[in-house]
Amino acid sequence: MGPWRFVVWFGTVSLLADFVYEGARSVTGPLLASLGASALVVGVVTGAGEAAALGLRLVSGPLADRTGRFWGLAIAGYALTVASVPLLGVVGVLWAACALVTAERVGKAVRSPAKDTLLSHATAATGRGRGFAVHEAMDQIGALVGPLLVAGMLALTGGDYGPALGVLALPGVAVLVLLLWLRARVPDPEAYERGTTVGATPPEQSQGGRLPGAFWTYAAFTAATTTGFATFGLLSYHLVEHRLMAAVWVPVLYAAAMLVDAVAALATGWLYDRFGPRVLVGLPVLTAGVALLAFTDTVAVAVAGALVWGAALGIQESTLRATVADLVPSGRRATAYGLFAGVVGAASLAGGALTGGLYGYSIPLLITVVSAIQVVALALLAATRATRSPLRGP
Repeated sequence: MGPWRFVVWFGTVSLLADFVYEGARSVTGPLLASLGASALVVGVVTGAGEAAALGLRLVSGPLADRTGRFWGLAIAGYALTVASVPLLGVVGVLWAACALVTAERVGKAVRSPAKDTLLSHATAATGRGRGFAVHEAMDQIGALVGPLLVAGMLALTGGDYGPALGVLALPGVAVLVLLLWLRARVPDPEAYERGTTVGATPPEQSQGGRLPGAFWTYAAFTAATTTGFATFGLLSYHLVEHRLMAAVWVPVLYAAAMLVDAVAALATGWLYDRFGPRVLVGLPVLTAGVALLAFTDTVAVAVAGALVWGAALGIQESTLRATVADLVPSGRRATAYGLFAGVVGAASLAGGALTGGLYGYSIPLLITVVSAIQVVALALLAATRATRSPLRGP
C-alpha cells in the first residue's frame, strides 16, 4: 500500500471515530442532566475527561516508544472509545454514565501519541503538511456528521438517548474492522520513512536520547499562542449574551467554523511542505485576530471572528503536529507527541481562564493582552530556527 493510501485510510478511521465520539460529546451535558446531574457535576466530569484526554498522553506517549506497540495502543484506544459511546445511552445511572464519559476520553489519550506516530511515518513520504492536513480535513467531516445524526435521531425518537447513541455502534464497529485490516496490510508503517531521504533518521538517533532543544522551544511557542486562544464557548457566549445571534444559530456557526478548519488545514499543509514551519507565523496573527474581531458588537464582524477561530484551529490540529514529526527522531516521536499534548492541554486551560476572566473585566484589555502574548509567540517561533528541520535536510 502506498503512503497516500495509508494516510487516506487512516483518515477514514479518524472520520468514523469522530462520527462516534463527537456525536456523543454534542449531547453529553443534556444526557447527564437527564440522569440527575447538576451543572457542577457536568462541569467536573467533562473537565476531568478533557484533562485525562491530554494529561494521560504523558504516560501513553513514552509507553508507545518503550514498547514499540504503536498499533496495539492505537487499536486499544479506539476500542475503548467506540465501546463507551453506545453504552452511554443505555446505562440509565448517573455514576455509570460519568464513568463512560471519562472512559471515552481516556481512549483518546491511549491512542493519540501512537496514532500520530504511525501517521508521521507515512507523511514523511507524502509531505508532512499535506499528509496531516488531509487527515485533519477527513477528521472534521466526521465531527460534522456525527452530531447532526444524533440530533436527527433525537428528533425522530422524541429525545430518547438510547437509539441516538446506539446507532453510533455501527461506525464504531467499522473503525475496529478498518484498523485491523490496515494493520494487516501495513504492519510496519515506519518503512515509509526509512524509504525516504526526507525525514530519514540516522540509526544512532532513532532510539533514546533527549528530545531536541528545538522541540522545547517549539513547545514554548505553542504554549504561548494557545494561551491567547479564546474558546468557542466564550465566543458563543458573547454572541448570545449581546443578542447578536439566537442560540439556535450557534451550532450552525460552529459547523461553518469546522468547514473553515478543514480548508485552513489543507491550505497551510500545502504551504508547510513548500516553505516549512515559517508558515506558522500565521497562527499568532489569526489568534490575535480572533480577539480583535469576535468580541465586537457588530454581527458580521463577530461572525467573521468565529470563522477566523476555525482557521486557527485548523492550523493547530494539523500543521502544529506535522512540525513535531519533523523536529523529533522516530524513536522518540510518541514521547514528544505525549509531551506536546500535555503542553497544549495546560495552555488551553490557562487560555480559557485568562480570556474568560479578562472578558468579564474589559474587552479592550483582553484584546491588548492576547495581542501581546502573540508577539511573544512570534519571538519563540523565530527562536526555534526550524525553517527547515534538521531531520528534513537542508
